[in-house]
Amino acid sequence: MRLVILGGGESGVGTAILGKKKGYDVFVSDFGKIKDSYKEVLIINGIAWEEGKHTEDLVLNADLVMKSPGIPDKSPIVKQLKSKGIAVISEIEFAAPFTKALTVGITGSNGKTTTTMLTYHLLKTAGLNVGLAGNVGKSFAWQVADNNYDFYVIELSSFQLDGIVDYRPDIAIITNISPDHLDRYDYKYQNYIESKFRITMNQTEEDFLIYDANDEAILEWLSKNKVKAKLIPFSLTDEFTEGAYIKNNKMEVKINHEEFTMDTEYIALEGKHNLKNAMAATSVAKILQIRKETIRESLSNFQGVEHRLEKVLKIQNVQYINDSKATNVNSVFFALDSMTTPTVWIVGGVDKGNDYHELMSLVREKVKAIVCLGVDNKKIIDAFGNVVDIMVEVTSMNEAVRMAQRLSEKGDTVLLSPACASFDLFESYEDRGRQFKQAVKNL
Repeated sequence: MRLVILGGGESGVGTAILGKKKGYDVFVSDFGKIKDSYKEVLIINGIAWEEGKHTEDLVLNADLVMKSPGIPDKSPIVKQLKSKGIAVISEIEFAAPFTKALTVGITGSNGKTTTTMLTYHLLKTAGLNVGLAGNVGKSFAWQVADNNYDFYVIELSSFQLDGIVDYRPDIAIITNISPDHLDRYDYKYQNYIESKFRITMNQTEEDFLIYDANDEAILEWLSKNKVKAKLIPFSLTDEFTEGAYIKNNKMEVKINHEEFTMDTEYIALEGKHNLKNAMAATSVAKILQIRKETIRESLSNFQGVEHRLEKVLKIQNVQYINDSKATNVNSVFFALDSMTTPTVWIVGGVDKGNDYHELMSLVREKVKAIVCLGVDNKKIIDAFGNVVDIMVEVTSMNEAVRMAQRLSEKGDTVLLSPACASFDLFESYEDRGRQFKQAVKNL
C-alpha cells in the first residue's frame, strides 16, 4: 500500500512514522519547505520526501493520501487526487484504527484549546495514562506509533474533521460555533457548521456529545438533525436534570445520577467563557468517574493557556494582556467582555471574513483607543472609526506596543486581541504573542 502524505509538518511527519511502522510504502511531499528537525526524523526513519513541489508521478500513484489540515481542498493536487478517486483523509482518521484508546475529541470556534488542556490536566491529575494530541501537543499519529496510552484528549479543527470517514470519539465536545475560516467554506456559514458536527456523525448510543446549550448555531443544528450519542448540555443560565450549569455562583454537574458541585470562586480560570470550558471538561471527568477531590484540585490549580488572555506585565500600573490566540471576532468578544478597566486594543492581521458589528457595544463601553496592527486595516477603520476617539496604524509589534503605552494611563489595560490570522506580519499566532511579550518586556 502506497501512502502519500501532503505536508511535512507535525501531523505529516507523525503520520509518516506510523505509516512506516505499519508497513506502508510512505512518501512525504510538501509544496513549501520542511523544517530541518522534521527532515532529520524522515531521514533517520528512511522515509522518502520532497519539498518545494508536488511531483505528480510520485503523488498520483497513491493508494491513500493523508493531507495536512492547512492544505485546502481547492488546491490543484488535492483536486487531481479526488478526480482519480484516491481517498484523501486526515491524520486523525489514519491513526485512529491503530489504537484501542478511549478518545475525547474537542472542537469549537473558541475555547477548544483551553478545554482540551483543562480536560487533559484533569485526566492526568487523576493518574490516567493519557496523551494530548491534535492541534496541541504532539501529533496523534506519532503518539499512536510511539506510545501506548489508554486515553487521548484531541483538539480537532474543522479542517481535521473534514478529513474523517469512520473516526468516532467516545466523548465529543463542541464548545461553541461562530463564523470562522469562512474563506475555506465558500463563505457559507452553514458549511462550516456542518463541518463541526462531523465530530458526532459516527458516534453510537454508548458515546457522549457535550455541548453549549446556549449556542444558537448548535441548537439549530440539533433541532434539525438526529444524534445517536447521549447529549450532555452545559449552560450559564439554564438548569438540567443531566448536564452542567451555574446556579448561585456554584458549578453543578449531574451525570449518571451523580452530582458534582464547586464554588465558582475557586476555579482558577477567570471569565464567563472559562466557566463554560470548565463545565465541559468537568463533564468528561464525571463520565470517566474521576474522584470529586481530584476534579476540585485540578480546577483550582489549572494555569490556563499561553496566548489566551495571558497577563504579561504591569508597567506604571497599566496591565498588558496577550490574547494573540484570538483569531476571530467571537474570541475578541470574550476578551473585551472580561475587561474591567479602560482598554487600549491592539487588533488586526489577515481578515477571514470578519463581521465586527457584534463588538460595537463592547468597544463603545470599554475601548479608549485602537492600534491597528496589520497590512490592510481598512475594514477595522471603517467599522470603528466613528466609535473610538483615537485610531492609529502600525506595521510592527514594537511600534504597536510603544504606541499603546503612549495612549494608556494609570489603571488602563493594553490588550492584544487581534480578531485576525497572523500571517501578514508573523509566522503564527504564537510568534505574534511572543513578539508582544518581548516588546512589553523591552518597554
